[in-house]
Amino acid sequence: MEEIKQTINWYPGHMAKAKRMLEDNLKLIDAVIELADARAPEASRNPDFDALFHNKARVLLLNKSDLADPATNKRWIAYYKRMGIEAAEIVSTGANAKAQTVRLIERATAEQVKRLEAKGVKKTVRVLVAGIPNVGKSTLINRIAGEKRAQTGDKPGVTKGKQWVKITPHLELLDSPGLLWPKLENNTFAEHLAFLGSINDEILDLESLAERLLSALRMLVPEALSARYKKLTADTPKGALLEAVAKSRGFIVKGGEIDSERAARIVLDEFRAGKIAKVTLEQPPKEEETDNPSVT
Repeated sequence: MEEIKQTINWYPGHMAKAKRMLEDNLKLIDAVIELADARAPEASRNPDFDALFHNKARVLLLNKSDLADPATNKRWIAYYKRMGIEAAEIVSTGANAKAQTVRLIERATAEQVKRLEAKGVKKTVRVLVAGIPNVGKSTLINRIAGEKRAQTGDKPGVTKGKQWVKITPHLELLDSPGLLWPKLENNTFAEHLAFLGSINDEILDLESLAERLLSALRMLVPEALSARYKKLTADTPKGALLEAVAKSRGFIVKGGEIDSERAARIVLDEFRAGKIAKVTLEQPPKEEETDNPSVT
């Protein structure tokens, strides 16, 4: 686990530039939509955002909720409600994503709009869409706008520059580049971000990463994992999980050796696409822990 953490204690120039862009645009916006990945709600939230957006109306959307465990989604929403955070599940590619998001924005900015209307001003609400890489910001904007307006891509950090998108005559959204944590001290969060693809795979040891993911999934969804990869069972030794996947799929190269790299890519791709199971990697604190922070 330490290896992954050390590898991604990495804050390239484009991340620093993205943070400066966010800071420069704060005076232009009225509210913030923060997207997180429902499969890892804590790891996929940049802690810098609390300080950056503390005086802005904010809505937290747990995106890709269709890939996460439905019951755990509800528990996370309840947890954030106890924390005073407006949160909702969403699927940015879903048919109701536009109506749901616009409704949440209107609710979050209702007081601002009403105050200005009392002065005879029809307010154009400007909303920043923020999040770490690969949580679906641009996809959500494209869904709301009804056409492909924001640049999207599979690799972290694709969105570039300032992109205002007019949704209605009085609502505009600003897309922003994914902003990763400047440093990851939490080993578990580091691993979860790597599993989700929020860190560029090119800087990671994919075979080691896939082995760790398989180990985690065997604890979380053992039956679904074995159903997906028939030769991976409860008796498979921890060090042979990736080999079992390769044998399940027939990834054998010349000489009878397994193609572990191909197996690793399959595991990561299928997990990220939700093909193994609906999985949430993180559980919210229990209600008694929330009410009494001293509980450990």
